[in-house]
Amino acid sequence: MAEKPKTRKQHAGADWAQAWLWPLEATRLALDSYAQWFADQKPAPSRAPEQAPLAWTTPNAMVLQLQSMRLRDFSRGNAGQPVLVCAPYALHGALVADFAPGHSLVEALQKSGVNRIYVTDWCSATPDMRHLSIDNYLAELNVAIDEIGAPVDLVGLCQGGWLSLVYAARFPGKVRRLVLAGAPVDVSTPSELSKMVAALPQAAFEQMVRQGDGVVSGEHMLRFWNIPFSQHDVEAVLQRNLRDGSDEARMLLDRFKRWDRKALDLPGAYYLEVTDKVFRENQIAKGRFVALGRRIDPAEVRVPLFLLAGENDIVVPRDQALATARLLGTQPAWLERASEPCGHLSLFMGRKVLSHSWRRIARWLQADIGDVTGARISA
Repeated sequence: MAEKPKTRKQHAGADWAQAWLWPLEATRLALDSYAQWFADQKPAPSRAPEQAPLAWTTPNAMVLQLQSMRLRDFSRGNAGQPVLVCAPYALHGALVADFAPGHSLVEALQKSGVNRIYVTDWCSATPDMRHLSIDNYLAELNVAIDEIGAPVDLVGLCQGGWLSLVYAARFPGKVRRLVLAGAPVDVSTPSELSKMVAALPQAAFEQMVRQGDGVVSGEHMLRFWNIPFSQHDVEAVLQRNLRDGSDEARMLLDRFKRWDRKALDLPGAYYLEVTDKVFRENQIAKGRFVALGRRIDPAEVRVPLFLLAGENDIVVPRDQALATARLLGTQPAWLERASEPCGHLSLFMGRKVLSHSWRRIARWLQADIGDVTGARISA
């Protein structure tokens, strides 16, 4: 019998609760017993109808439906520069950007005067999407930005960050400013994630895709990786005390639990490209990544850049998140950095981070930025 895999806590240490965001972590947990575990599984029976999907916190309209995403428009009028939040396409959905009142990045930007906001709401992969590649996601991101009207201010969260940077390099005239929050780009800077991927044979990832008939099953991973969040974990992520027994505290705990249990499936082709090209070979940082037929050079990205990192983030450590600055051609006068005393998820959902760094980011998005020659870039 295969040895029982270690728990998430044993692997990730004090910040283990952040690592759920990465299907890669689930792959690591499954290495020793993955094949046997899957072999023992029977097709899941049809489930009874679930609760209605979690509602978005901020009013919005779906303005575009593509194979890979729904483009959601949170705008309040047509005035101002458009901001597109590129949510991470990982194990959970884009509600990370609009989780709950007081824990919504969209809400925080709106309160700070940003009126035109859009979010990429990535779709769970279906069998007919199994061959979709990174290029397909870049192409549909390009369609979304054309729908909004370029240039946009592009805000990349976590894995949405490296995708945003690649897009900005491939379509430089379509991005005015770039915000990367907890974004892995140069994975040569050590992290638990990059070390784990480097240690695994590509065959391990390919096996996961084969077992899922070309799709990486988020539900399968959650059933394998069945360790619930504690109240303390949720409090750490949301940066607030939920022990008062109030209706709001109960709502947040229930909402987080429901959101955590709703997983996205990923196309096998996309998943294998990400693990190999982005994390194993570090192609983006090395200037070897080919996007839609063209090799991209990060040094050619010269737009104003804001980097946000978590000081206690083991998924994308502070040094890794901030290392992106040295890869780009952005002049120092247009470069901003910030770090927060938090873990990974708190960068997008934490009450303190949203009221501090994201307020600063909102001001930066709307400000005139002077360069070394005295010229101005207007908001």
